Amino acid sequence: MAFVEFRNVSKIYTMGEVEVAAVDGMSFDIEAGELVVIVGPSGAGKTTLLNLLGGMDSVTSGVVTLDNRPVSDFSEVELTYYRRYDIGFVFQFYNLVANLTAKENVELAVQICENPLDPVKMLELVGLGNRLDNFPGQLSGGEQQRVAIARALAKNPKLLLCDEPTGALDYQTGKAVLKLLQDTCHNTGRTVVIVTHNTAFEAIANRVIHVREGRADKVTINRRPVSADTIDW
Repeated sequence: MAFVEFRNVSKIYTMGEVEVAAVDGMSFDIEAGELVVIVGPSGAGKTTLLNLLGGMDSVTSGVVTLDNRPVSDFSEVELTYYRRYDIGFVFQFYNLVANLTAKENVELAVQICENPLDPVKMLELVGLGNRLDNFPGQLSGGEQQRVAIARALAKNPKLLLCDEPTGALDYQTGKAVLKLLQDTCHNTGRTVVIVTHNTAFEAIANRVIHVREGRADKVTINRRPVSADTIDW
């Protein structure tokens, strides 16, 4: 059984008398320790897929499992624990608390976890060991995203979900953050999923899931991923 399984998953939103299938019978697998890139145009269902996988939304039909656990059958209480303990999130716009230092932002996340990792060590891992006491406003965009990654990793999650993590960054900073995510996957064995519209990211992934019109249009296994610092877009 795969680490992550989507089986005929649909998510239908009702708007008045109109039903919209944001995800429409989607199926795919993800193996433990993989770096996965989910790619597709705007409106293809990428963010909805991520929300379903992260327990932020519930399926209309189908089955979602993580590590042999039926996420799609979880109650609201179970989903709260799932998001708290099993999932790490990295968003496009960082979502840091402005009046907390980098270290305090990471510490805030570990307070709700069962087996957290050391905040200082996580910030050192992402290259910010000398910026522990800086506030977000004193950090560059790339540094703020590194704090966000350290915060997600400190939760010691089973799955790290990244929604357009380079979208608010310049080219060089974006490449550095992408390399950090790739290194995190390879060096820790953590499963990392990156959602993006940027097809250049496909080259760094172990598995690429192409999403179109709410379906997994194609799944590609990449036997020879390249280093993130070698790609261009």
